[in-house]
Parts: sequence; structure tokens; C-alpha cells
Amino acid sequence: MNRLFHSMFQKSRHRIHEIKTLFYRVLALLTVGITSSPTLAQLPTMDEPTRGEGSGLMETIQNYLYDAAILGGLIIATVAFYIVGQSALAKYKEASEKGQWGAFGITIVVGIILIVAVIWLATKAAEIL
Repeated sequence: MNRLFHSMFQKSRHRIHEIKTLFYRVLALLTVGITSSPTLAQLPTMDEPTRGEGSGLMETIQNYLYDAAILGGLIIATVAFYIVGQSALAKYKEASEKGQWGAFGITIVVGIILIVAVIWLATKAAEIL
């Protein structure tokens, strides 16, 4: 009989602990919500797209997509810079070890042409958009 009461007491004590924990969590969320409202008032407003907001929602979304496409072009150009730089460093290491400076020079020239082509294509794509 004692075990039965002990088991029931443990279950009710555990349930009370769960309720207290839930109460404290709700109280913490309310406290954060109440104290953060002055902070939210200080947030900056979102910038409008480079082409302006437009006359309607669809035009504003198109203008934001234009900015995203320009950002994508910049990311592609950055990746091209990284790949050319990585390749040039690998060829430099190979040239310094084996003395094949001609291959290093060709890599540099082709890399510069590639970077210029990527930048030119990204600029043309921005004009077409």
C-alpha cells in the first residue's frame, strides 16, 4: 500500500513540476515580448529595390528579383575569380617545382581572359534584364 501512495505521489509531483516549467516558459516569453517592443521600433526600414518600388506588388517583386539576379551575377564573377586564383596558385607551385613557367604563363593569360569574359557577360546580362 505504501508503494502505491509513493508512486501516486511521485506522479503528481512530476506533473506539478511540468506545470511549473510550462508556466515559467510562458512567463519568460511574455517578458521577452513585452520588453522587446521598444527594440523593434528601432529597426531600420527595408531598402527599396534599385529600380524603385514600382506601381504595384508585381512590379516591386520584379524589381527585387532584378536585384537578386544582379547579385547572382556578382557571385558568379566571384567564383570565377576564386577558380582562376586557385588554378594560378596550383600552376605556380608546379612551375616552381618543375620549372615549367610556360604553362604558368598560359594559365595566367587564360585566367585573365576568363575573368574579363565573365565580367563582360554579367554586365551585358544586367543591361538585358
